[in-house]
Amino acid sequence: MINPADFFAALTQSGVGYFTGVPDSLLKTFCAYVTDNTEASNHVIAANEGAAVGLAVGYHLATGQIPLVYLQNSGLGNTINPLTSLVDAEVYSIPMLLMVGWRGEPGVKDEPQHVKQGRITLDMLESMQLPYTVIDGTEPDIDAVVSAATASAKELGSAHFLVVRKGSFDSYKMQAGLAQDFGWNREDAIKAIVDQLGASDIVVATTGMASRELFECRVALGQSHEQDFLTVGGMGHASQIALGIASQKEDRQIVCIDGDGAALMHLGSMAINGMANMKNFKHIIINNGAHDSVGGQPTVAFDIDLPKIAEACGYRQVNTCDSSDTLTADLKSFFDAPGPSVLEIKVNKGNRSDLGRPTTTPKQNKQAFMSFVQS
Repeated sequence: MINPADFFAALTQSGVGYFTGVPDSLLKTFCAYVTDNTEASNHVIAANEGAAVGLAVGYHLATGQIPLVYLQNSGLGNTINPLTSLVDAEVYSIPMLLMVGWRGEPGVKDEPQHVKQGRITLDMLESMQLPYTVIDGTEPDIDAVVSAATASAKELGSAHFLVVRKGSFDSYKMQAGLAQDFGWNREDAIKAIVDQLGASDIVVATTGMASRELFECRVALGQSHEQDFLTVGGMGHASQIALGIASQKEDRQIVCIDGDGAALMHLGSMAINGMANMKNFKHIIINNGAHDSVGGQPTVAFDIDLPKIAEACGYRQVNTCDSSDTLTADLKSFFDAPGPSVLEIKVNKGNRSDLGRPTTTPKQNKQAFMSFVQS
């Protein structure tokens, strides 16, 4: 496997000094090393992958140097517009490296939401007519690999992709941490939310750990999963799915369980949610200040005021809860009042080491959920 420090050194030697992107589990040790060893001005954890490409463009325009954008292959779609309409050699000709975690690679077992994306990843790069190098951790000279990719980006005047297979990077534990201690975590909050839900309430849960913990909470309580739509992919879109349901089921309460990283990824959706003015729309953002599902790299969510943003976007009721002592009362007030409303729940990052995954397929989830919603 590749030592993250060695890979970082190879990039530095090739003139790469700026890093931005959205963390990925396959790249988490490299991302952790970058977080610990790069000045804040030269490392930005972006809201989404397309925005990261924009940051990289700005860096090159300001310095003439080559940046690196990191992402999971599920985020490739967010990069296509800026890559083809700005970065491309036929437009502004901006050289950059994009390092992509290859989730769902054919022949490698992965979750259902990654299978199609993994199968078409290389096809997408070839369709964009962009060169790529596949990295698997067995490279005898990683310096030469990085040097060649950087030279390719310069010569082409556009992007060169480094497609990283599972298990390519050796371990590294991030030293930078979050000082906040709220005394509880996301799973505790989800259990409290489930306790307050009504029998006819409809739930849309965001991708990652939140959906997994909601699924296991239902199992532990002996409840069915028909009330819950698990947004296993499409990070950042859970609130729009919930709003789409709310607009057609005005007699039912629609509860979106969101995460801070997901909410930030498509923050403009808050404006649509607020302006839709659906009284049955309830938006819960569980904020642990981190991209928890892919390595725990920080978000900016503890540095901004998400409820005030929601209020400015037209949400009628906003509140923050940072204590388990008040959560039950805060949830009751939240559910009793008309929406659109948002409740931010601040928690510690982290999850159980034995947390499982849904035992039903996405199609089974959809069928049970649609029967419940349409009943």
